[in-house]
Amino acid sequence: MTIRWPRWARCRRAIASTACPVGAAACISFAGALALVASPDAIAQSGYPNRPIKLVVPYPPGALTDLLARAIGDRLSANLRQPVIVDNKPGAGTLVGAEFVAKQPADGYTLLMATSTTLGISPALYRPSPIDPVRDFAPISQVGSVNFFLIASPAFPAKNVHEMIDAIRKSPGKYNYGSVGSGSPHHLFMEMLKSELGLDFQHVPYKGTPAALTDLLTGAIQVMFADATIAIPNIQAGKVTALGTSAAKQSTLLPGVPPVAATVPGFDWQAWQGIVAPAGTPPEIVARLSVELHKIQTTSEFKDQLVRFGMEPFAPQTPEQFAATIAAERVQWAKAIKDSGAKVD
Repeated sequence: MTIRWPRWARCRRAIASTACPVGAAACISFAGALALVASPDAIAQSGYPNRPIKLVVPYPPGALTDLLARAIGDRLSANLRQPVIVDNKPGAGTLVGAEFVAKQPADGYTLLMATSTTLGISPALYRPSPIDPVRDFAPISQVGSVNFFLIASPAFPAKNVHEMIDAIRKSPGKYNYGSVGSGSPHHLFMEMLKSELGLDFQHVPYKGTPAALTDLLTGAIQVMFADATIAIPNIQAGKVTALGTSAAKQSTLLPGVPPVAATVPGFDWQAWQGIVAPAGTPPEIVARLSVELHKIQTTSEFKDQLVRFGMEPFAPQTPEQFAATIAAERVQWAKAIKDSGAKVD
């Protein structure tokens, strides 16, 4: 069977530009079928992988995404029988690492541990952006998500989202919320809640979660969104009040905390992590990596490790599903940044 790769390349570029001559759905279907048909023979011929793979992390060592990348890298290395080397390249809201990967050969040997910040927030925040999330990358698989907890100072007169809304409406301009910086998920989630409900309370940006948490505990700020590693220990110790979670789906980490969406229907925000390759990476390599990542994601050992990281286990996605997520969220994040007036700190 002869496979004419130029047709796939044209379809791929067309999908990215939403101008596929036969329709995006048909192109995506063709892409998926092509990967499945081509994978075994093409991979055997190429011998992929036959040398070490670099997994670029656009965050510093020790950050949550770095820990996740190393957990995946160890398992992927064992499955592929080649070293997977984690390479940290932080900077410019994760765009330094993303730009580096986008410019590498599309051969499956340089991958990016991307996040919703990398392919959603930062390209809309840093203008002009050095990357295009859709044009410059071949999505492989989403591997995890972070459900943020809306927490409050014990002195704040609210024990749930409904009471928080009432308190802010009764005293407009009186209360403050904290975040780890302008344009961060913590900031944008709250701005979307403010915008949807017409609430009047002020944003106080910090340079890190510890500083924001300190002010929350002392009552200098009243509420904030925080990731599970910060929120859960303080909720369990009774130091903060858990009001809700950012994702509409019930959290598996603290099932007793209801989603914000239980009070504000449609509110559904979370941060995700996933792996992408440079655009143009052969579909049989993308398919191979996707299969190997899915094997990792479905093990109870890996799911348990995600929970220890304060993350929600995530059902495996096909490359096409992940591509659709990136494209849709790109629009949502751009609107959130525009509506909030977020600027680079």
